[in-house]
Amino acid sequence: MSTVKPNYTRPLDIKHGRVDMSHGSGGRAMAQLITELFAAAFDNEYLAQGNDGALLPAAHGRLVMATDSHVVSPLFFVGGDIGCLSVHGTLNDLAVMGAKPLYLSASFILEEGFPLADLKRIVESMAQASREAGVPIVTGDTKVVEQGKGDGVFITTTGVGVVREGIHLSGDLARPGDKILLSGTIGDHGMAIMSQREGLSFSAPIVSDTAALHGLIAAMLDSGVQLRALRDPTRGGLATTLNEIAKQSGVGMMLHESAIAVNQPVEAACEFLGLDPLYVANEGKLIAICAAEDAPRLLQVMRAHPLAAQASIIGEVVQDAHGFVQMTTKLGGRRVVDWLAGEQLPRIC
Repeated sequence: MSTVKPNYTRPLDIKHGRVDMSHGSGGRAMAQLITELFAAAFDNEYLAQGNDGALLPAAHGRLVMATDSHVVSPLFFVGGDIGCLSVHGTLNDLAVMGAKPLYLSASFILEEGFPLADLKRIVESMAQASREAGVPIVTGDTKVVEQGKGDGVFITTTGVGVVREGIHLSGDLARPGDKILLSGTIGDHGMAIMSQREGLSFSAPIVSDTAALHGLIAAMLDSGVQLRALRDPTRGGLATTLNEIAKQSGVGMMLHESAIAVNQPVEAACEFLGLDPLYVANEGKLIAICAAEDAPRLLQVMRAHPLAAQASIIGEVVQDAHGFVQMTTKLGGRRVVDWLAGEQLPRIC
């Protein structure tokens, strides 16, 4: 760290500057960081109020709130970074509850010495993701920890959304006979992170699937099908998420391996690292459970959206007092798809 005292009467030196302890002190340096970097990127009428919180208009419907912390390593990866990931993750948690996301807050823990250029890149990525989603970041907080006591930047985002009347989605609503749909390939995000960590390269790059799913989900809700549950299979992947739903609903599930799509580079990376793509995190995919008679219609609606062009029906809910998730394999056998034991891929979201 430089011992030269920064001059806070000049604009931030984004190109060469670094976060220092005064940026979390509550004084002039912190105000400058917030004004010139965060407020400039996230600018909206609610943030511009400049108070300790945002005064928001009343919303009509049932409110949903979700929060998520992001500690991904590396911070920048093929297909995204911790910034857009932190926006997408919370938006998706709201959307799979059937909510229309309305507002976000963002909290940053910065490590002393972190380059301001990297921070600006992350903040601008968040701002772009927020604008594209139509969901403003209306309030936030910044803290700075001593060098060596953090890992560059940690971000926590909280979102508020509203569920309109007639929509009720929950993991305890799956019933025997229901169909299970998946919006696309699995394992892309987790393996994008791991391949970059391990320095693996393939003929085609592995790109994170991080994306905001609320537009896709709105189309699904508007279709009129009998949706029981929606989930985004992040940490623990498809397998763990389906086990969670099976436990909540007191049912079993039968999956079909031939219907679950995995991109070839992801499959190769998983094989090389000894990983099962069923347990690898996704950040732009969803699982839908619906009444069997509505599955063809729902599949059609999903495939009409660019984020679910490769959607498929991957299995069905079955009666099972033990709550097992099982899968018929491509070789004609059957295997139990159990809960993830331990941490297969740390620091991926």
